[in-house]
Amino acid sequence: MPRRAKKLPRSFYDRPTGEVARDILGKYIVYKSPEGRLVGRIVEVEAYIGQDDPACHAARGETGRNAVMFGPPGFSYIYFIYGMYFCLNFVTEKKGFGAAVLLRACEPSEGLDIMYKNSPRIKSDVKLLNGPGKFCRSFGMTRDQNALDLTGSVLYLEDRFEKAPRIGRSHRIGIRVGRDKLWRFFDTDSKAVTKS
Repeated sequence: MPRRAKKLPRSFYDRPTGEVARDILGKYIVYKSPEGRLVGRIVEVEAYIGQDDPACHAARGETGRNAVMFGPPGFSYIYFIYGMYFCLNFVTEKKGFGAAVLLRACEPSEGLDIMYKNSPRIKSDVKLLNGPGKFCRSFGMTRDQNALDLTGSVLYLEDRFEKAPRIGRSHRIGIRVGRDKLWRFFDTDSKAVTKS
């Protein structure tokens, strides 16, 4: 762990989702996987907020699949899409309100040998984690890591007190509804941000 690093507390996630999404940029995600420690700097996210957001998994109410979204803030929510991709989210806001921040892209920082082993077709550092499905594949994350406590010791976010990134925003990517909401946030200087 760097000399100046602080694990984000539950109170960080227990706030309006849009605020959490912006503040997550530039933070580091740490996963102590069975194969070793993996770390990435977060450069792109999207906010999904409650039952009034048609693109949010919480829009139709609580189900077995999305139950963790309605639990307390500061837990992982991982879902499977298109029969091939896992996507990692961070649960936000108060218990009973289904909302989360989707992790879209990171810059790899530690454990690149493991990431390349998990994603052998990728030949560039900048492309290892630039997409939600690519992130989970390179980190070796599946539904097995769903509902992990982000204040625990296996999966968590760190503030390393670096200079805050310049933040851009746009509509969310790859959705059919709720495209009018400018709830995608990204580091404008990062080459790992996905193409909109």
